[in-house]
Amino acid sequence: MTAHTATSAEVGRTRSSKQGFFGRIIQFLREVIGELKKVTYPTGPELMRYTAVVLVFVIVMMLLVMGLDFVFGRAAMSVFGGSPEN
Repeated sequence: MTAHTATSAEVGRTRSSKQGFFGRIIQFLREVIGELKKVTYPTGPELMRYTAVVLVFVIVMMLLVMGLDFVFGRAAMSVFGGSPEN
């Protein structure tokens, strides 16, 4: 006969099934806190650099969409007639 060794998933499943409702909530909160301790937060200069990159990207995308809107608006007016509104 072979001995059955429980995997970590089986142990976690039996442990959570034995815990009550509030025990599972406490277990979840402990795991959340454990994961949050692993998070690395950006330093001040990194945060400023990331913010600048995002702002530049957003401005470039706004200009691209504005330009395409202008071009397609002019093209639609020339195809369908009429004068563009000011």
